[in-house]
Amino acid sequence: MHKYCLDTSGFSNPVLDLPEHIYVSLWPQIYSKIDSGMFCWNVEIGDELQLLTGSLGSCLKKNSKACCFEVASGNWPWLDYITLVETWQTNFKDYISEYNGGRKSTVGLNDLSIVAFAKTVGLPLLSMEKRSPGGQSTKRMRIPDLCDQVSVKHFDFNQFLLAEGITV
Repeated sequence: MHKYCLDTSGFSNPVLDLPEHIYVSLWPQIYSKIDSGMFCWNVEIGDELQLLTGSLGSCLKKNSKACCFEVASGNWPWLDYITLVETWQTNFKDYISEYNGGRKSTVGLNDLSIVAFAKTVGLPLLSMEKRSPGGQSTKRMRIPDLCDQVSVKHFDFNQFLLAEGITV
């Protein structure tokens, strides 16, 4: 049963800081959670996850079919998701990087899509993005800021580990 939505940074950043070959007792616990179906993601994030390497990348790829939700496929409210993404693309256009010359330190369309997915399926989102320094501005918004705006629970990797009782 899915328990968290996953942004790519939710695992890609921690695996860089906590390499699989050094934190050998941590990552098998994460693989077990992935294998159990605890995570889900949309196609946009699934495409990014396919680029991860090592045992983590292999585990994510192996579970992609069960964890990746596609529009017009499966039993989930994908029409609501499409409507939400379209609405947010308008409502948050001033913050979306692709609409503002590739502005850094703000959300991109994939970021917006995974938060919309989390909102649609009613699950918290795991990412390693930090809130904008000094709070949301008129130009910058990160994934946790957007989550706050739309009432989606946000977890970083350490909060996830604590919530799941994972220790090294």
